[in-house]
Amino acid sequence: MIVIIMGLIGAVIGGQTARKRQGNRKDIAQYAAGYGIAFMLAGLIITVLVDRLFLAG
Repeated sequence: MIVIIMGLIGAVIGGQTARKRQGNRKDIAQYAAGYGIAFMLAGLIITVLVDRLFLAG
């Protein structure tokens, strides 16, 4: 769940960043994909850490 939410947040932030930099549709899509992947990776790491710290018993 954290991974999906982080991916969506990253895609939105990436799209806004490209739009602010006056990018065309392809730029916006590329930024959204790149930020989405980066945030999903961060979400995956957070999920693993939470699982190992709080749920492993």
